[in-house]
Amino acid sequence: MLKKILIANRGEIAVRIVRACAEMNIRSVAVYTEPDRHALHVKRADEAYSVGSDPLAGYLDARRLVNLAVQTGCDAIHPGYGFLSENADFARICAERGIRFIGPDADVIARMGDKTAARASMIAAGVPVTPGSEGNLADLDEALEVAGRIGYPVMLKATSGGGGRGIRRCDSPDDLRAQYPRVISEATKAFGSAEVFLEKCIVDPKHIEVQILADSQGNVIHLYERDCSIQRRNQKLIEIAPSPQLTPEQRQYVGELAVRAAKAVNYENAGTVEFLVTGNEIYFMEMNTRVQVEHTISEQITGVDIVREQIRVASGLPLTYRQEDIHYRGFALQFRINAEDPKNNFLPSFGRITRYYAPGGPGVRTDTAIYTGYTIPPYYDSMCLKLVVWALTWEEALNRGARALSDMRVQGVKTTARYYQEILQDPDFRSGEFNTSFVPTHPHLLNYSEKRNPAELALVIAAALAAHAGV
Repeated sequence: MLKKILIANRGEIAVRIVRACAEMNIRSVAVYTEPDRHALHVKRADEAYSVGSDPLAGYLDARRLVNLAVQTGCDAIHPGYGFLSENADFARICAERGIRFIGPDADVIARMGDKTAARASMIAAGVPVTPGSEGNLADLDEALEVAGRIGYPVMLKATSGGGGRGIRRCDSPDDLRAQYPRVISEATKAFGSAEVFLEKCIVDPKHIEVQILADSQGNVIHLYERDCSIQRRNQKLIEIAPSPQLTPEQRQYVGELAVRAAKAVNYENAGTVEFLVTGNEIYFMEMNTRVQVEHTISEQITGVDIVREQIRVASGLPLTYRQEDIHYRGFALQFRINAEDPKNNFLPSFGRITRYYAPGGPGVRTDTAIYTGYTIPPYYDSMCLKLVVWALTWEEALNRGARALSDMRVQGVKTTARYYQEILQDPDFRSGEFNTSFVPTHPHLLNYSEKRNPAELALVIAAALAAHAGV
């Protein structure tokens, strides 16, 4: 078993990994740049080290992080998500220095990070993919030829893309001509590569992803699926496990496809296989070679600690579970509470948290790195916490989510919490029938009142009086 792990990340995922290490009697090492000097992951880890004053550079310096791991006696690095988590060179440097990378092999990361290579691997494995270019596009002329052959609308995508960047929908040849140089430019700036490919646009699909776990002994299992259809500008807002929209047959099928995909590339550790679902058609979209933000809801419905399994697998141990051991129970929802103003086109709302009250009660979980007095820095993702609820039935889960959102208080910045309360009351959402167009087709949900109710106002006044009195 691993003895000491450096966490090459920040925020709530770093705190999540620190907690897993503590439960497994593994020492944790945090890293931080100057804006994170007082961050919760720094306070909770067994050791913490500065990696520079620049807000981002320290989290992106692979060699510096590996050197620090060696110097501090770590035998492994957990990359979390974002930053270097899907950087094949980072995994290779870890291997060169004798540091275990808690994730898949570097070659697998590279292959799945290359969207055209990933498509080719899935085609070879018999996993259905959307019609599109066979590889990277040579130029605009080839793009126009492929689009004409498969039919509009099409999606123009950066080969090395991710996180909703380097992707454009094109509805006509003129649209494709206009978007092509933009995607090339965005891909070059964001990913250092001008390579793009094209595939058929599946209009208003359901976004379904399957959590998989695999060990070095060749065992691969899935933890069922998550529905990530509630999103805006390709960024997820609310995630649900299992999907209330899939039939039992579809659920079994996507699980089998995900396991097949993982075995086809000799996958090891935790990963996610993402699909687009329209009617009875299911298409592979991509494979994420890391732990996902929304891994929490898979944990809630199955009882499997995914981060713990990651660490076990990286230690060379087999998976704790076989597929026949995995069952799901109830429904779980995750709300990404972002420091954003939904009424102002989701503009980021960074600043000091004047008051934070975490909700509680049965079936409620919060993963966060914020606290009262913490200042959300403007350099990173706007998510300040993940609110997760679980209940035995869909309706109970919705009602518990509404209650937990109402219980929670994040004051000092605007958040998406009030918007999510509106979504939970919407008949279309409550019916369990929705797709990726839900947010843009329900603009009226943004017309909520921001007036404080009497109970909330009384709470604020009481808190202010208590603070003034030194209570």
